Amino acid sequence: MPKSASRDTAPDFLTVEEAAIVLRIGRSCAYDQAREFMATDGASGLPVVRIGRLLRVPRAALEQMAGGPISWPIDDETASIAPVTPVSSRPPASRKHSRPTGQRSLQFPA
Repeated sequence: MPKSASRDTAPDFLTVEEAAIVLRIGRSCAYDQAREFMATDGASGLPVVRIGRLLRVPRAALEQMAGGPISWPIDDETASIAPVTPVSSRPPASRKHSRPTGQRSLQFPA
């Protein structure tokens, strides 16, 4: 890390995933908004710049959206948002009769 950079200051360019955490939105939503920004020539969506194959979100654009400085560093508690696990009130059906023949079932993590 350069001597002038501080761990308490956000980098000038964030990844789309880091921007999603700052904005408290999901990763997929952030990428959808980045694609919208590129498709509308910046009229709407999450401001991004393309650097080769990479997308980066300018910190200044996030701060403009937020109306002030963004919080940094991203704490571990915020960064490790657990995926949503579906909850069922019914007991699982027997595998023998759970779906019609020939159809696949979705597998959810336990």
